Amino acid sequence: MLNVSYNNIYQIVQTPREVVVFSEMIHDARIVRMDAPHQPSSMRRWMGDAIGHWDGDTLVIETTNMHPQESMRVFYGQSLYISQDAKITERLTRISDKQLLYRFEVDDPRVYSKTWRAEMVFNATDEPSYEYACHEGNYSMPGILGAGRKDEEPK
Repeated sequence: MLNVSYNNIYQIVQTPREVVVFSEMIHDARIVRMDAPHQPSSMRRWMGDAIGHWDGDTLVIETTNMHPQESMRVFYGQSLYISQDAKITERLTRISDKQLLYRFEVDDPRVYSKTWRAEMVFNATDEPSYEYACHEGNYSMPGILGAGRKDEEPK
């Protein structure tokens, strides 16, 4: 979960057996199975196989078995590469009523010489989450229709 130029809202929903992380960017819903074993490495899901558990008040998510077509993570100038054999460990901890501390580490000996880490703070918002979609003409529809009407006028 890396911040980019826009669409940085995450919604986190907890059920008795899963935690779902819904991302505004690309509108992915990532299902984290709680206290479950990882699936066999032959099963490579899109976004990997995410397993979660609680360590006190911190949600820990370990993701393995990445899908090979997801190796390049493109984040608008902040792209990174991970192999299908990487292990990503994330930690989400509430640090105030309005903030979550998000920490993660990438362990991928096929690509990096050592494990690397990063962290950021997620701030709560009352703003709505928008569907991420590219719509040609979504802001220029009046101009497109006006040009069409002009084109239909007798010459």
